[in-house]
Amino acid sequence: MQQMTTAGRRHRIASDTTAAALRDALAGLGIGAGDEVIVPSFGPGAPADAARLVGAVPVFADIDPRTFCLDPDAVAAVVTSRTAAIVPVNVFGHPAPMRRLGELADRCALAVVEEAGPAEDAGAVARRRAHARFLDSALTGVIVPYSEPGVRHLYHQYAVRIPGNGRPDRDAFAAALARKGVRATVSVPVPVHRLPAHRSERTPHLPHTEQVAADSLSLPVHSGLTQRELTHVAEACNALGGLL
Repeated sequence: MQQMTTAGRRHRIASDTTAAALRDALAGLGIGAGDEVIVPSFGPGAPADAARLVGAVPVFADIDPRTFCLDPDAVAAVVTSRTAAIVPVNVFGHPAPMRRLGELADRCALAVVEEAGPAEDAGAVARRRAHARFLDSALTGVIVPYSEPGVRHLYHQYAVRIPGNGRPDRDAFAAALARKGVRATVSVPVPVHRLPAHRSERTPHLPHTEQVAADSLSLPVHSGLTQRELTHVAEACNALGGLL
C-alpha cells in the first residue's frame, strides 16, 4: 500500500480492490466515524462497504455516462463539511478521471484512495484491445464503449449500451443474443445505492447511474476469442438492429 501527499492532499493506493484493502487504506488515512466518503454506485460494492467498515458514511455520486466512471462535477456537488475522501473506480478497464478528481481533492482538502491495477500479461491486454477495436468498427445499432483521449482502456469488459427503453430492451437483446450462441452479461444488475445495505433517503438522484445500469450489456472480448467468434458476435448484434 502506497501513500503520497500532493499539494496537501493525502493519496493512498490500496493493495487491491477488495473491501478489506480499501478499508485498510481509509483507516490508514484516519478516516472513520463521522466522516463521509464519496463512492460510485455503478460498479462493485467494495468502496461503499469499505467506508462502512471504518464507520464512515458512503455518499454516492453520479457517473459520466460515456466512461461509466465517477463524474468529477457530480462528486463536487455532494461534497460537504463532513466529506473526508473520494474512492474512484476504474470501470471495466477505463481509468477514473484522476487528474480532475485530484484537483477537486486539493481544493477541498480531501483524501483520495485509488485502487491498485492488477498485474496483467501485456500480450493478453493487447489482444483484448485489438478485439475491442474490431468490435468498435464492426458494430452497428449499439453504442460502443467510449475512451477519453489519451487514456489506455484495458477492456476488462466490453460494455455497450442498447438503445431503446432501458432494461426491458437490454434484457430482450441479451436473450436474443443467447439464442444465437453469444453470451452477453449484465455486469451491474443493481446499482450499489439500491442494495439493502446502502439504501438511504440522503442519496441524491443518480440519473446516469440508473440509465447505464438499465441499458448496458457486456459482450465477449476476452483474449481467447478467435476472429471467427468475434465476427459472429458482431453479426449477431447487427442482425438485431439495436432495437427489438
